[in-house]
Amino acid sequence: MHSDSSTAHLLDDRHEWLRFSQAHASTSLQTAAQVWDSHVVIQGMHCAACSFAIEDALLAVPGVQSAEVNATTHRAKIVWSEALVSPSVWMAAIAKAGYGALPAADSTLRQARQLETRRALWRWLVAGFCMMQVMMYAYPAYVSGEGDITPDMVFLLRWASWVLTLPVVLFSCGPFFSNALRDIRQRRISMDFPVALGMVITFALSSAATFEPNGMFGGEVYYDSLTMFVFFLLTGRWLELRLRDRTAGALEVLMNRLPDSVERQQANGSFERVAVRRVLVNDVIRVLAGESFPADGIVLQGQTLADEALLTGESRPQSRAVSDTVVAGSHNLTATVMVRVTQVGEGTQFSKIVALMEDASLQKPRLAQLADRVAKPFLIGVLVMATLAAVAWWPSNPSHALMVAVAVLVVTCPCALSLATPAAMLAAAGTLARHGVLVRRMQALESLAKIDTLIFDKTGTLTRDGQRITQVWTADGTTPEQALATAVALAQHSVHPLSRALVAAQHDVGIAASPNVGDVREVMGQGLQGGVGHTFKLGSASFCAPKTKGIPEYARACQVHLCDEDAWMASWQLSEDVRDDAAQTIQELQALGMTVWLLSGDQVEAVQRVAQSVGISHAVGACSPQDKLARMQEAQARGAQVAMVGDGLNDGPVLAGAHVSMAFGNAVPLAQSKSDLVLMGGSLLVVARSVKLARHMLRVVKQNLAWAALYNAVCVPLAALGFLPAWLAGLGMALSSLWVVLNALRLTKGF
Repeated sequence: MHSDSSTAHLLDDRHEWLRFSQAHASTSLQTAAQVWDSHVVIQGMHCAACSFAIEDALLAVPGVQSAEVNATTHRAKIVWSEALVSPSVWMAAIAKAGYGALPAADSTLRQARQLETRRALWRWLVAGFCMMQVMMYAYPAYVSGEGDITPDMVFLLRWASWVLTLPVVLFSCGPFFSNALRDIRQRRISMDFPVALGMVITFALSSAATFEPNGMFGGEVYYDSLTMFVFFLLTGRWLELRLRDRTAGALEVLMNRLPDSVERQQANGSFERVAVRRVLVNDVIRVLAGESFPADGIVLQGQTLADEALLTGESRPQSRAVSDTVVAGSHNLTATVMVRVTQVGEGTQFSKIVALMEDASLQKPRLAQLADRVAKPFLIGVLVMATLAAVAWWPSNPSHALMVAVAVLVVTCPCALSLATPAAMLAAAGTLARHGVLVRRMQALESLAKIDTLIFDKTGTLTRDGQRITQVWTADGTTPEQALATAVALAQHSVHPLSRALVAAQHDVGIAASPNVGDVREVMGQGLQGGVGHTFKLGSASFCAPKTKGIPEYARACQVHLCDEDAWMASWQLSEDVRDDAAQTIQELQALGMTVWLLSGDQVEAVQRVAQSVGISHAVGACSPQDKLARMQEAQARGAQVAMVGDGLNDGPVLAGAHVSMAFGNAVPLAQSKSDLVLMGGSLLVVARSVKLARHMLRVVKQNLAWAALYNAVCVPLAALGFLPAWLAGLGMALSSLWVVLNALRLTKGF
């Protein structure tokens, strides 16, 4: 379903283009609302040359500032000025170039893809059926001796083959011919042009031999070769279509997570179903079991389980009850809930994730750019080579000369070369996305495969943001539960990390806090005190003095103490909560031959303690961001390929200077993150697994490029010398592209 001129003008409504557009981030505050990034899906593309043609057509439109088209995902990003152009105009430019376009968020996109797949299947089935019938009629000519079949019977068999070839030429070959005619009108060349030219030559030559067997081209017919190589080409196209959807499917799965409509509460308390884009902040919506949450919000009524796997990488359903937050794109699994909307549209985490993935899917890494640059001149070389082959063979046999040219046209296809890198990278990026790792820069995957040194920040990276109680001491007559309840009555009035840790511990244990002690006052850097008639203190040993004389010697190094007017009551040892999988992550990284560093601004003792607990031997504390950057640059100067994993809060210079940077998505707003990869979940293991997958991806890319080069080096001379028939050339072309995609598909298995 193309966005034609009768409907494209509807996209000029601001409400419509906001569904597939975002304000351009790099413009100034004065113009940010006037320049937009729009994402569309291109229909009718088959190779890298198509992407160049669409980019050229878009850049020729006044007001279009840039255009990026990815030949593998069939997606395009258009940056345009609202003051100079409207979406319908640049949509029309795409249509004029001979391609269709649909907004990336269009609800009919899935139906359009299904229709495309269904049509491809029908063309393949017709070609396969006719091929078998033509082979049946061609068989007698292969096995009979001279004079065994009368001329009339030969003519009848050839005429029947001609009739059966017509549906293949008129229906199954339709996309090849229409794309070739489009190329001729636009005065350009793509992969379909030499293929269509080969089909026309083969059919015309066979038709001439059928109806004029004594003509200059002789009496040889090639209907079997024509139907076979069309069948093989369509087999490859159809399988590539299915595999492309699978390898690049993570983005589309994410985008389709939002429902088209939702039930919104009206002023009288009843519900009406409205389009999701009409939902506003503070609206109350009802989300049924089995539906996705259309916006970020807070649960007002009900309890359910939410599947947030595609957003956080957390595979287990998460419990969501009253006052809990839910995020757009997550799936409501078990029960109907009422939700008050807190964020919609671009403000949701879901929208930021989709924007990151769309940008990444459009990027062309260095290896892919090289292949794309080679593809266009390669196609021109194919035409020249086919012409030279025909000229060389013409004096001896014009008919054979033309079929040699056809074999050269068909076999020398740059598809495998163009698909080699992007197919592998998109498969790897899709696998990472399914496990909660978003790739912001595709080139980072190639760089990640080459790193040999990895630097971790401590707080918020190897450790969680909070702290936890590791040991408790209490005075005689005071139980740990009583002491914690009293301490929380004071701690709940403070936002200090240690106070928050005590409050969190009280929630984990499930005990109630003591009644409000009243008149709580915080002494900065010391602690809290409060109470009416009976005063309690919570804080450092010096703050609780002289009551601390009752504290046992082994407890004096504690961080938090509780006392009353009379004596010491309790002490708590708190330490940073090291992530459960931190030690395993370090082990896996070291097993990959990597050097692991820990650089932190925290106290040296705390840094060394964490380093020892997770198995890092190179650890430095009391580092400023400049110190971290200097140490990383020293390693890079020695030839190290360095990756940095941080929380993104104070690691900006180091993240920007590393060859590859990773940050946890919950540490900073995604749009402000400087990292190449964003870790959406709380697992550190994905760091080691990402490195392993990136190395596997680079091996696959090298295998694909080697195969594409070897295939052309072997098959082109064979075709030019006349040893490769047209049907075998078609089979080779289809299998070469298919092998590249299947090899890339291995990256979707396991993590």
